[in-house]
Amino acid sequence: MAAGRGSGAREAGPPRVRESVRWGDMRRLEPVSRVFGFDRGLCIDRYYIERFLACCGEDVRGRVLEVADDAYTRRFGGDRVSRSDILHLTGTRQSTIIADLTDPDQFADRAFDCIICTQTLPFIYDVRRAARTLHDLLAPGGTLLVTLPGISQISRYDMERWGDYWRFTTCSARRLFEDVFSVEDVQVDAFGNVLVATAFLHGLASDELEPEELDHRDADYELMITVRATRAAGA
Repeated sequence: MAAGRGSGAREAGPPRVRESVRWGDMRRLEPVSRVFGFDRGLCIDRYYIERFLACCGEDVRGRVLEVADDAYTRRFGGDRVSRSDILHLTGTRQSTIIADLTDPDQFADRAFDCIICTQTLPFIYDVRRAARTLHDLLAPGGTLLVTLPGISQISRYDMERWGDYWRFTTCSARRLFEDVFSVEDVQVDAFGNVLVATAFLHGLASDELEPEELDHRDADYELMITVRATRAAGA
């Protein structure tokens, strides 16, 4: 087995001259915002979520199920949506389905053409069962659109209500969904770099960075993971 960071291996080579770093406003023990930047503008993770859903807009059609509310269904589906349902674990004034993704028997209908599930799976301990339920709720040919946090702070609101269990990588996301969907029907992508990861952990908003900074990708800093998975026609 090759040695890596996890094995405690040390990088070889002569000592290097250390470049001086000016921390400025970032040399602080408290973040700029503890609510992901909601109080400053569009959150950095939401920037990537909306970019992903805009690219998959044609998938938001027919009967659509969205977790928590239907904001993205309305924004990206428009006239292509024939019926919109909202899933919530405990129920809200908006929700049309009150059910648990780890208990498929709670769902009466399993014929959704699209399911939008953003930033939900980290708060479900039995994430494998939830992925299976999402697959089974789709109609044949239906599409699942999922976003997952990679680098992120704890969501205290969710931690205190249902638990905050998981962070993901493209590797774990691919494994999770390829276990229930056909391999060729799963597309996994990631957004992020060291600058946006640092900014996000401090709670800065997306408009406090330049577009080219937000859009630069570094595979070693996966801030946001996206998954597009389609249920096979015969499945």
